[in-house]
Amino acid sequence: MAYLTGIDFVGIQADDLEAARDFYHGKLGLPIMQGPPGAVVFDSKPVPFAVRKPITDLSSAKDFLGAGIALWFACNDADTLHAELAADRIEIVFPPKDGPFGRYFAFRDPFGYTITVHTAMDQKV
Repeated sequence: MAYLTGIDFVGIQADDLEAARDFYHGKLGLPIMQGPPGAVVFDSKPVPFAVRKPITDLSSAKDFLGAGIALWFACNDADTLHAELAADRIEIVFPPKDGPFGRYFAFRDPFGYTITVHTAMDQKV
């Protein structure tokens, strides 16, 4: 019997790959790995993350980006990252609070996606 074992890859679509590279690598520190044309692939652990050129017209779906999808990233210190992003005037969806996976908060990326970050409980990020 075939079965799912867990998340293996997370990707979002955005028109501006350079802005994606600047934000996710430059601002958030995700390492970049080799990827296909039309995408920026980040060597995030344990699951790779990518931003790719849109395969659909995002302008008609802008109000719905990420609706029904949760993107959670592990972090070594969610409170510190929250403070850094807030200081850089990144939109914070909700401030840090305690949850089932440690301290967590959510912010809006430059493309309108809500990204949730939590302090990894095993601290292996």
